[in-house]
Amino acid sequence: MVGLVDALGGGSAVIAGHDWGAPVAWHAALLRPDLFRAVIGLSVPFRPRGSVRPSTVMPQTADAVFYQLYFQEEGVAEAELSRDVRATMRRLAFSGSGEGHGGALFMVPRAGGFLVHTTDPAVLPPWLTEADIEFFAGEFSRTGFRGGLNWYRNIDRNWELLAPYAKARVTVPALYVAGDRDLVVSFPGMDQLIPKLAQFVPNLRKTIMLPGCGHWTQQERPKEVNDAMIAFLNTL
Repeated sequence: MVGLVDALGGGSAVIAGHDWGAPVAWHAALLRPDLFRAVIGLSVPFRPRGSVRPSTVMPQTADAVFYQLYFQEEGVAEAELSRDVRATMRRLAFSGSGEGHGGALFMVPRAGGFLVHTTDPAVLPPWLTEADIEFFAGEFSRTGFRGGLNWYRNIDRNWELLAPYAKARVTVPALYVAGDRDLVVSFPGMDQLIPKLAQFVPNLRKTIMLPGCGHWTQQERPKEVNDAMIAFLNTL
């Protein structure tokens, strides 16, 4: 992100990110507040660095494991997600949405796979088109899933690299937006973190929870998200 700002001519920027892009945005603002003068996080709030290796505290039971643990073994998730890329895109888009109620997605049955709890809808929700699915499927058919999955495989390494910032806070102006049906909001500990987010992001201007919205914040509620972002930008 620093390289991108430089390539666009330098100066300062406001950074926004969704899902894994949100921690990228939060940490860009944490590490380089001189460059990123404000931050917008969608779906995933800023989470301060914990005292233990992340993989060691991910939930698991006799029957299921946290999806990020399932993604650790190279080739397993790639094979499952690549089996029918178009169906994978439809299932993940729908099941993670407000219509799909995807709260069960983050625990993967040991005897099944990540897609076991997903639904391939007969009709796509109104915010998603067949052209969208074709585009996503075409891109993942071209690139495969390994690049994205490798991010999960480096969670502990990123935790190690952030040791000097263990108690650092995001100090620039910030906005957080999520859907109240987002599976991320239902993760263990989020009910404690989100209400206390201002402790770790002291210049948090606003937290917005969109009713009936699932994980795909800016796709499911484009007007509300755009309006919130523009209103925030106008305060800077």
